[in-house]
Amino acid sequence: MKVALFLPCYVDQFYPKVGIATLQLLEKLGCTVTYPLNQTCCGQPMANSGFENLAQDCNELFVENFGGSFDAIICPSGSCALHVKHHLHSEKRENDATHIRNHIYELTEFLTDVLKVEQLPARFPYKVGLHQSCHGQRGLHLSQMSELVAAPYSKPEKLLNMVDELELINLERKDECCGFGGTFCVFEEAVSARMGVDRVEDHVRNGAEVLTGGDMSCLMHLEGIVRRNKYPVKVMHIAEILNQA
Repeated sequence: MKVALFLPCYVDQFYPKVGIATLQLLEKLGCTVTYPLNQTCCGQPMANSGFENLAQDCNELFVENFGGSFDAIICPSGSCALHVKHHLHSEKRENDATHIRNHIYELTEFLTDVLKVEQLPARFPYKVGLHQSCHGQRGLHLSQMSELVAAPYSKPEKLLNMVDELELINLERKDECCGFGGTFCVFEEAVSARMGVDRVEDHVRNGAEVLTGGDMSCLMHLEGIVRRNKYPVKVMHIAEILNQA
């Protein structure tokens, strides 16, 4: 399968190992991966701040980079994938934009729904807590929402349970927001930080050695809280765990 790799700005700038792990994992699973070198921001920060009209140049550049003959476009971020899936339009190449919207996937969504992965050659002998980010859970439906009277499921959990020796811990509030919320953490700093502390302490209280998730923006927020408060837990993106040998 011929796929394109779309990396969010903060992964490219601050967490390149997440991008490398995603690339390596996709190649292990038989994908031919292309990384368009001229890709930049998808425009989500502007759109979320009420300035979507200023993001059109980002849209056009995104279509220029990813409008080729790719079977799928893979993003290790639920929030960026959701933004493109719901909001990407082009004044010049709307047919290509439509194709992209219909073929962009968050990483764990792609692995479970498209590649239909049933086993992984990975080993990770640690107790792991999974943070299920809001965009992925409520926007992309990567896992069930606890407030619904419905059968539980979780695509990230399914993949983590394929990793040898990994113990997935139970959390008290498994789908609670971490407080990041993009610009929310800037405009409502105190509330955002308190929410993040609550999330980290839930993981620590229940014995997590590693805190993981599918959205590096949320994990960046939680990692800052971990470092400042010296909590005894490591933060890793799920791609880094699934790619462990």
